[in-house]
Amino acid sequence: MSWSEVSVSVTREQAPLAELVMEQQGALAVTLEDALENAREHNGDHSVLEPAPGATPLWPSVHIRGLFEADAVRDRITRALQFVPGVSRPELIRWREVGDQVWERAWMDRFQPMKFGDHLWIVPTGMEIPFEKTNIEIRLDPGLAFGTGTHPTTALCLEWLDGQDITGKRVVDYGCGSGILGIASALKGAERVVCVDNDPQALEATLANAARNGVTNLVQCLAPEAYSENSADFVLANILAGPLVELAPVLLASVIPGGSIVLSGILEEQAGMVADAYQADCHGVRQHELDGWVRLVLSPGLPHFSSTGKA
Repeated sequence: MSWSEVSVSVTREQAPLAELVMEQQGALAVTLEDALENAREHNGDHSVLEPAPGATPLWPSVHIRGLFEADAVRDRITRALQFVPGVSRPELIRWREVGDQVWERAWMDRFQPMKFGDHLWIVPTGMEIPFEKTNIEIRLDPGLAFGTGTHPTTALCLEWLDGQDITGKRVVDYGCGSGILGIASALKGAERVVCVDNDPQALEATLANAARNGVTNLVQCLAPEAYSENSADFVLANILAGPLVELAPVLLASVIPGGSIVLSGILEEQAGMVADAYQADCHGVRQHELDGWVRLVLSPGLPHFSSTGKA
């Protein structure tokens, strides 16, 4: 069996329209990727990060691929895509045949199970890891769902979670994106997990991923206006530095004395600014770096020494 794949590169602003056109024309799947293969060398790092709640960041230039049935009417789809600004010439739209093995191999080559700490794994659909009684598997497919473990900001949070006893704890995943941090907490034994995001699609993705991992009964999804947590043991927020500063009053009010607030999505040079927004109400700030990104772990309400290293 084979499929037809169409691909086109557009600006960040036109990506939603191009994606919509492909979906309206019957695409079975639409994939968005960075169109600048040498982006880091020429334009800086354009990795898509865990966004602020409600934000949907994309790369400056986006390569969009749509997968269609083999007998799809290519001329009709090409004409529809030409209505997208910047895609007026047919030669900008490329088609190719995609076979079963090619598609499967491309998936396997790009995405593999990922391990965080000693026991926590993200395992894509159709893949397996060696059996060990202590392993915890999060079933999640990478893509443009934010926070799939492929970026250091998410990895920092997952590594921290791996080292914690979450059994019976109450956890908040604020700015949840794909819900990966909340789902990981539920799989590690959390009593209750609240996932917050003001993007309805993020909440839908979180619920779908929770169902895939069998933890729907433990995970509650809320928009910010419906959120009023004040008794969490752990609050996790993998967003970006600016929103983390703005959210300081909300996150500080969510955690019990002696609990932990875990912040990520912070560049090294931004760590001091973010810590300053929380330190007046915390007795300890622990910092850990990975590839230029920082995780901060704060302890509100009880004395704690400050240190640098793995928190």
